[in-house]
Amino acid sequence: MSVAQIEFTGNIPNPLDILEAMFTANEWHFERSDNDEIVVETSGGWCDYRMYFVWRGDLHALYFTCSFDLRIPAEHRGEINNLLAMINEKMWMGHFDFCQDTGAPTYRNTVPTRGLKSLAVEQLEDMMDIALAECERFYPAFQYMLWAGHKPEDAIAAALLDCVGEA
Repeated sequence: MSVAQIEFTGNIPNPLDILEAMFTANEWHFERSDNDEIVVETSGGWCDYRMYFVWRGDLHALYFTCSFDLRIPAEHRGEINNLLAMINEKMWMGHFDFCQDTGAPTYRNTVPTRGLKSLAVEQLEDMMDIALAECERFYPAFQYMLWAGHKPEDAIAAALLDCVGEA
């Protein structure tokens, strides 16, 4: 995903303007409800994902979530916290949590921007690529626990199984 170099002058521009240009250039369906929020949906290998961005100019921060198209049934919500803790131990950037409102596991990250002149398109691409890669990597753990009935320890082990060779 690339777009021509976007240049702004003055204080750091609203990064959502850059994201909107990226989504438009790539013909991704998005919705920008106001100047400080934008939502885009994309498909992954396991499910669809909803990425939500909020710009807080007063905090000089870009807040970002990537939600699974997966709902945790009420009977599994107690064990989900154990699985989330195990997953978060394996991550370098961002973290997963559970959204009570939607019942979905959600990847979250916030990028501080104070002192920057602009966020580069590449930084925003990396932020989304990392989120989607982590969601894809751990989606099987959620499925293994929820639908196969295994313990969180077994679910995380199965998700992190490294295959050797080719089939």
